[in-house]
Amino acid sequence: TRTWDNAVFDHSNVTQCNNCHNGSTATGKPTNHVVTSAQCDTCHSTLSWTPARVDHNDISGSCNSCHNGTTATGKPGNHFITSLPCENCHTTRSWTPLNFRHTSANYPRHRRNLTCLSCHAGNSQNVSWKNAAYRPSCAGCHAGDYERDEHKKIQNPRSYYSVQELQDCTGACHEYTDASLTTIKKHRSGEHSANSSEWD
Repeated sequence: TRTWDNAVFDHSNVTQCNNCHNGSTATGKPTNHVVTSAQCDTCHSTLSWTPARVDHNDISGSCNSCHNGTTATGKPGNHFITSLPCENCHTTRSWTPLNFRHTSANYPRHRRNLTCLSCHAGNSQNVSWKNAAYRPSCAGCHAGDYERDEHKKIQNPRSYYSVQELQDCTGACHEYTDASLTTIKKHRSGEHSANSSEWD
């Protein structure tokens, strides 16, 4: 008697794996396989299905179709909460360093690089403004840093700018001689530029 169980197949003459590996003639792609039109040998060897070597250029699906924590490494439990696709922050070469670029006009430009948690204090895509009434101006985060005595508006009678008036921090906050606001005693234009070294 002969058995077929230990048959050895010479794959060296095979040009397309899926001619046999179609799920009928031989084992084919399982239903949870990464979405790709690439031939099997792009990722697998003729010796074993695993480990698979993946060239991400041949993947046509989204990252999380594979990186779901089952098929391949997915988001860890402490991952930044976001609905953005993986490739917005990560590359196919490495998870780190992160490479996210803000495109929103509301993103505050600073002299130093901010960490994600500088603005996203809740570890979420949504920003929790410290002073939401002033968002997206500087005061949205820095209203608590405002010092009234440093922001004199009128010399006589003495009065001061409010946070509301100076919420973008870069506008003119000139000191005037009187309540008519016609004669400037002291020019202070763009005093608190986000690029200024005074914040270091």
